[in-house]
Amino acid sequence: MRSLFEKLGVGHITVAAAIVLLAILPVTNAPRAWILYILLFFVYLAMSNMWNLVAGYSGMISLAQPAFIGLGGYALAIGTWVNVPWWAGLIGGALVAGIFAFLISFAVFRLSGIYFAIGTLVVPEALRIVFYVWKPVGGGFAGGGAGYTVRNIAGVGMSEIYWMALVVALVTMILMRIVLRSNLGLALAAIRDNQRAAASFGINTFRIKMYPFVIGAVFTALAGGVFYVHQGYIEPLSSFNVKWTMIIILATVVGGLRTEGGPIIGTIIFVFLYLSLSRYAVYSIFIQGVILIVIMLLSPRGIAGMISETGVIKIPFFGGKA
Repeated sequence: MRSLFEKLGVGHITVAAAIVLLAILPVTNAPRAWILYILLFFVYLAMSNMWNLVAGYSGMISLAQPAFIGLGGYALAIGTWVNVPWWAGLIGGALVAGIFAFLISFAVFRLSGIYFAIGTLVVPEALRIVFYVWKPVGGGFAGGGAGYTVRNIAGVGMSEIYWMALVVALVTMILMRIVLRSNLGLALAAIRDNQRAAASFGINTFRIKMYPFVIGAVFTALAGGVFYVHQGYIEPLSSFNVKWTMIIILATVVGGLRTEGGPIIGTIIFVFLYLSLSRYAVYSIFIQGVILIVIMLLSPRGIAGMISETGVIKIPFFGGKA
């Protein structure tokens, strides 16, 4: 037994214990507010992990994340109106977002740098307008710009949604770790550092970049779908809103861009700020912006990068810059 603990290390045991404690929290009579905020933490963490994979490790500063969140949420909601089980709508929304990401990649991948960021920023705004003016023809439901309620989820409790969010967050962490330690991760690092040099060595840059872009879309939409199962309602102004991009970027950059532990730390900070500043919505964005600027000035690698550089704490998922 002692050799097993030595092999695993203190860091791995700490992570495993934390996961177990988080998993059993809903059955420990914990306050409902705790469950809610940790549920939001899981949702934002999954989205931040995927943006870290796309922007941090692949070098593509994509601002299209609200498009995938909105598509995942709308596929879920509309599906429940045509008697599709909510869980099937959740999976279907992720697939729809993945297909959509694949299709737009042929256009946006022709751009690079700031032009790529601007090109992806246009996508959620265009979808917001489409869904705002769209009115379904036929069928037993109506909505469009007025939005939709998610039906047939009365039997889904807060605990079930909490566990779904936990699973999605864990899967994104594991998936990112697998990708970064594979040949795909090496190819992404080569493309990020010098795309022309990578192409000259025979790397299919379009195909390699498309993998994280589509994977990021699928799991971002899945996390968004879980959020809308909890919220029970979706409308275009909030679902395709740039606020999602701000949340994701803040959590990733403050925590540490291109570090595996960065999104974890950054998301904890964001949820704490969300909780602390909920009464002061006018100043919330300003304070978050100041924190973002200070962190970028003091430590460009974020808090996780700072921890990794000091070497004081050695925990799996912290550091890991590629």
